[in-house]
Parts: sequence; C-alpha cells; structure tokens
Amino acid sequence: MLPLDYLISAAVTLLVVVDPVGLVPTFLAVTAGLPRSARRSVAWRAVVIALGILTGTALIGDWLLRQLGITLPAFRIAGGLLLFSIASEMVLGVRTERQSRDAEHAVEEHVRNVAVFPLAIPLLAGPGAITATVLLAGQAALRPLYLAILISVIAAVVLLCLLVFRLASRIAVVIGTTGSLVLSRLLGVLLAALAVQFVIDGLRVVLGG
Repeated sequence: MLPLDYLISAAVTLLVVVDPVGLVPTFLAVTAGLPRSARRSVAWRAVVIALGILTGTALIGDWLLRQLGITLPAFRIAGGLLLFSIASEMVLGVRTERQSRDAEHAVEEHVRNVAVFPLAIPLLAGPGAITATVLLAGQAALRPLYLAILISVIAAVVLLCLLVFRLASRIAVVIGTTGSLVLSRLLGVLLAALAVQFVIDGLRVVLGG
C-alpha cells in the first residue's frame, strides 16, 4: 500500500468511526448550563485524553496483540465484525440513542469531569476507534513513515473534534436534527463497507495460509 493510499484509508476510517459532527448533540447535552470557559476546558481535556489513548494504541497495540498470542488476521476479522456492528447501529440510529443516554446519565449523576466520561471515553476513544487504530497500525507493519502518518491522522481527527466542540452550538443550528440523522446513516454505510474489507483482508491471509 502506498503512503497516500494509507493516509486516505486511515483518515476515512477514523473520521467515520469517531464521527466528530455526530458528537455535537452529546457535547451540548453534557455541557448544558456550563459557562463558555468551562465548555472550552471540557473540550480541551476530552481531546487531549482521547489523543493520548489513541496514540498509545497506535504505538503499542500491535505489540500487545503479539504478547497475547493474537495474530493480526484474527484481530482484523474480529475488529471488522465489531466495526460492522457499530456501522449497523449508525445506520439504524441505535448508536445515537445510546450516546444520548450516556450524556443524560452523565448529567443526572453530576459527573465532575465529563471530559473523561462520556466524551473522551467511550465517544472519542471508544471500542470502535481503538479497534480501527490497532487495525491501521497493523497495516503500517512497524514502518516509521506509516506510523507517523497514522499518528498525524489521529491528531488531525482529534483537533477536528475540538473545532467541532467549539462550534457545536452553530453546527447544531445549521445541520438540524434531520441533517444529523442523514449524515450519521451515510457514514454508517461507508463504515460498514470498510469493516467488510477488514474481514476480507483477514480471511484472505488465513485462507491463503
């Protein structure tokens, strides 16, 4: 795979999985009633935590799999199935409902640091994003250039989330509820196709072996 192809694959996969625009309703819900300065603080802390988690996953995720005796093809198949499950939830609208419940739970329980839960974990750096990062790191195959590309993409996606959080109120007005639902479903279909490709790649290696 050429570096440009890898860059495009990593960017599309992480953008679809994290879905920055889809996080707008959740961010507004968990920061409701907070002053503007507090919202900015929550946004910064959430993206820094998520960046640390995903970068660490990119650097040691493949090593951890080897220590556990899990082959990359097996993880590709399992990860592809997990991403497909997330994609189906996006298409059917189940994921949005669960994110809303997480946000409501955080507000009702008066969680002191909503930057950690539910924003950084599990919305920004959740199972889907971590799985996708490990799969992409596996494709990098310990090549420094590809790992640098992956970490750069992670940083770019996280910074995009920060920008989206800063403009959350305006974005919510522009896209509206209908626009948010349509975008989520379209991204879900795209993620489903990427997930199937991960499974195919894993099966190709297993069957070829």
